[in-house]
Amino acid sequence: MIKFGPSGNCESFYAAGNTKTEQAAEFVKNHGLDCFEYSFGKGVRMSEDKAISIGEAFAASGVEISVHAPYFINFANPDDEMAAKSYGYVLDSGKMAKLMGGKRVVFHPAAQGKATREEAVEKTEERLKILRDYIYLNDLQDLLFCPETMGKIAQIGTLEEIVRFCKIDPLFVPCIDFGHINAREQGSLKTKEDYKSRLAYMIDELGYEKMKHFHMHFSKIMYSARGEIKHLTFEDDVYGPEFAPLAVALKELDLYPYIVSESAGTQTEDAVEMKKIYSES
Repeated sequence: MIKFGPSGNCESFYAAGNTKTEQAAEFVKNHGLDCFEYSFGKGVRMSEDKAISIGEAFAASGVEISVHAPYFINFANPDDEMAAKSYGYVLDSGKMAKLMGGKRVVFHPAAQGKATREEAVEKTEERLKILRDYIYLNDLQDLLFCPETMGKIAQIGTLEEIVRFCKIDPLFVPCIDFGHINAREQGSLKTKEDYKSRLAYMIDELGYEKMKHFHMHFSKIMYSARGEIKHLTFEDDVYGPEFAPLAVALKELDLYPYIVSESAGTQTEDAVEMKKIYSES
């Protein structure tokens, strides 16, 4: 089953007087949505009791929850001590996801820094193999860990790089952010075939079973020559990308991803719009 939902709480959630993540479960359900992504972007600062409480609320509403690990993860960091912190950020996110009843942990792979592109990618790949071992040692192998395609040129996370990382182990499943791809490729996603060619490439490289329920982020994003500048809403008619051709591509390839709207402030409403577009396509 394909799933649609927001990343975090939208402006209308707070405008309605809601304050707690537990309330997001019913809010999302009442909008006809199926999933929700909780962000630990600024760090994993949550008690186990709170995580369990959130998990109970989402289980009661029948809304699936995923988590996004801290934004400052960098597996290409030349400093081994700093890189070691990145293992901890992913593992801590995984432990919280498990307490919440979630199955997916999204993370940003790395930044290129002063290394050559291939050096940074190789270093990231090497450390993701170490991360894999830590995941098994911490008994978190029942979760999916999703390295994300990134929107800035200086970040590690092209489509091809993410596919390479996801070949390391079955527990690595891609998080494809089509807004990021469109931003780093200067508006490359316009037609159904633009989407379909990329999805077909991933199916060829990773296999249909791994891709059938891949993780996906979607939003319109402003960009410059260096890639992503900021997330926009579906009201934008300048930067794109548009969801409608992607909806058709997903249907034609028989894919049912977990789709998270990352629009700026209207993520719930835009998730509803994506679900509507998909149902009508």
